[in-house]
Amino acid sequence: MFSVEDRDRLRERLIQFAEADEAVTGAALTGSQANGHSDEWSDTDLVLAIRDELAVSSSRWTQWLHDEFGALHHWDLPADRRIIRVFLLPGWLEVDISFCPEEEFGPRGPQWRTIFGEERSLAPFPRPDRDALIGLAWHHALHAHISIQRGRAWQAEYWISALRDHVVALACLRLGHTAVHAKGAHLLPMTMTVPLEATLVRSVTEPELRRALKAAVTVLTDELERADSQLATRLGPMLAELGERSQE
Repeated sequence: MFSVEDRDRLRERLIQFAEADEAVTGAALTGSQANGHSDEWSDTDLVLAIRDELAVSSSRWTQWLHDEFGALHHWDLPADRRIIRVFLLPGWLEVDISFCPEEEFGPRGPQWRTIFGEERSLAPFPRPDRDALIGLAWHHALHAHISIQRGRAWQAEYWISALRDHVVALACLRLGHTAVHAKGAHLLPMTMTVPLEATLVRSVTEPELRRALKAAVTVLTDELERADSQLATRLGPMLAELGERSQE
């Protein structure tokens, strides 16, 4: 594994390369390194403002990271007009570089530290859509049940685990914590997390899948009652029926 010194040297080298790149008009750190909350496991998140074609700059930087640091793999996150390229370097060093147009260079959340360049005033990133999360949750509960009925154990496990993820996101959203990628999950109260333990699938046997699904349906119902009592009243009976059917 990489050391903190390895990561810090890499970060400084990235900044130096950005300062020397005529196509880069701004650079900023995001993530935990931006606000002093990083630890020994934190990766490096860098945003670059680009005056030219993003594809040209991202290709040049990609080649440099492979040549200079021996990058092992890279891939892109979907990001509207930006290119967010994620690199894996030897020693499990992860580097996330966002290439964005100059007019989109600026903080959209609290984790931002400008290194150089002119910030723009931008709207914050939108929060996850609650109704979409609820819809995905009941969808996954239904399809977990169907998968069990069809004897598709691993598909059922997939849907149950995904259902739990959406319940965690809903709880984080309700309590004002970061709701994406379970980044706020460690802040949830035990009244929420203890029942979630029962949703973990311990084996892919049919009785265990049915037990875990019923537990997941229960925590979903409880979360709906906390967040929207009217919606819980509408969906509750059907979720309860699904939970009981999972025991048949």
